Amino acid sequence: MAIRINGNEVAIPDDPRVSLADLLREQLHLTGTKIGCNQGACGACTVLIDGERVLSCLTLAVQADGRAVTTIEGLSSEGSPHPLQSAFIEHDGFQCGYCTPGQICAAAAMLRGVADGMPSYVTADLGERAILSPEEVRERMSGNLCRCGAHNGIVEAILQVAKEDVA
Repeated sequence: MAIRINGNEVAIPDDPRVSLADLLREQLHLTGTKIGCNQGACGACTVLIDGERVLSCLTLAVQADGRAVTTIEGLSSEGSPHPLQSAFIEHDGFQCGYCTPGQICAAAAMLRGVADGMPSYVTADLGERAILSPEEVRERMSGNLCRCGAHNGIVEAILQVAKEDVA
């Protein structure tokens, strides 16, 4: 039994009670994933499993068996930051930076969902691909909190990347 984390095969922990967040942080030293509330309410621990966002503090490592996990460390490619990472810097989409890895992972999954035609609660026309507006982004990112108040920069960063992908 193994998990593919950022492209590397990792054995499932012997203890089935180990959370994915603890495996990443404590055993693999991938400390980009943060633990905020440890209750699934803040989104700081968001990572991707097979491209879908999950709260790693509420996910047991054994639940990722045979699947691909991507953390903030795994989003960059060939030493270049992911476009969302660059956009967050450009638009000041962070202050303390604690929630930033989870925000970026959630945004990556959110943009993939939009591209796949997934509607949100505020999507106006369910028959058409959602047009990302600030309101649409805020709704889709509502599970990820920023206690510092960098939400406007976060939304601007996501909208910039979404626009670049469409062009």
